[in-house]
Amino acid sequence: MAFTPGPLVRAKDWLVRRPSAFTLLLIVALCAVVGGINPVFFQMSNLFDMARACVVVGLFALGVLIVLAAGGLDVSFTAIAALCMYAITKAVLRYAPGTPIAVILLAGAVGGALLGALNGLLVHALQTPSLIVTIGTQYLYRGLLLTFVGTSLFMNIPASMEAFGTLALIDRVSAQGTRSVLPAFVLVLAAATALTWWLLNRTLMGRAVFAIGGSLSIAQRLGYRLRTVQVFVFAYAGLLAGVAGIVHVSSNRMASPFDLHGMELDVIAAVILGGARITGGNGTVAGTLLGVVLVTLVNNVLILVGVPSTWQKVIVGSFIVLAGAFFAIRRSR
Repeated sequence: MAFTPGPLVRAKDWLVRRPSAFTLLLIVALCAVVGGINPVFFQMSNLFDMARACVVVGLFALGVLIVLAAGGLDVSFTAIAALCMYAITKAVLRYAPGTPIAVILLAGAVGGALLGALNGLLVHALQTPSLIVTIGTQYLYRGLLLTFVGTSLFMNIPASMEAFGTLALIDRVSAQGTRSVLPAFVLVLAAATALTWWLLNRTLMGRAVFAIGGSLSIAQRLGYRLRTVQVFVFAYAGLLAGVAGIVHVSSNRMASPFDLHGMELDVIAAVILGGARITGGNGTVAGTLLGVVLVTLVNNVLILVGVPSTWQKVIVGSFIVLAGAFFAIRRSR
């Protein structure tokens, strides 16, 4: 007589096969707890603020995802973003203050892609773990920024960047007088999400990324070129970092060379919580975005229920350990 698993066993098996669903459950549980303690959490203005906070982190996370999927690890993306955003803002203010935002975003993308491609070339040429290389280039890029570009804070930014940062998709005022604004730059994250999904799931390069991350020796026997893939994934991560830097300046309406430093672990945590393996060959865009939402929730809304900000890292770390144990069960099956 065949054994029929019960509902709990089937639910557990379903979760094990879908790691992003586990992250979604953590998000739902956290929202239920925070919303139960403080119903203000569910106000539209707060939800729009959450969406705003997810944009830059989400752009970084999509870049980290594609590098992780190829078996690498990049920690230089915040330095790339800082160098691109500050240098481009300074150059536009000095030489072409009327530059359209589309051109500025393109400049950020190109500058970030070039710096990221340098990471990929160094990783391949030195045959050194990408973590070591990108730690070095992180210091290099920040050193170049602070030494040769500048250290002063810009409170005035180009008019097109300021207009882009204040442009709203939705702008409503409730009966209680609360203003809810969904900024237009969330569309940048939406476009980057669609592009990353297409690259990973509908192109030969996406297959190469997962193949090399899964098993380098097998991928090389199948004809995939390691150098091409490494340069591409780091260039793509740099491209998204450059765009994220421009979005950061536009949304905050100021440019500081010291911004974004220290976000690396939060971004990597978001990708890992989304189900990507640190060893490569795995990961999804949907899971990564769920990880971004979870980390952003922890970093932005726990104050609503009276949790001190010093506990944020503790909670994120606990989620990572919990997710790691869950994914270990998944691999053992």
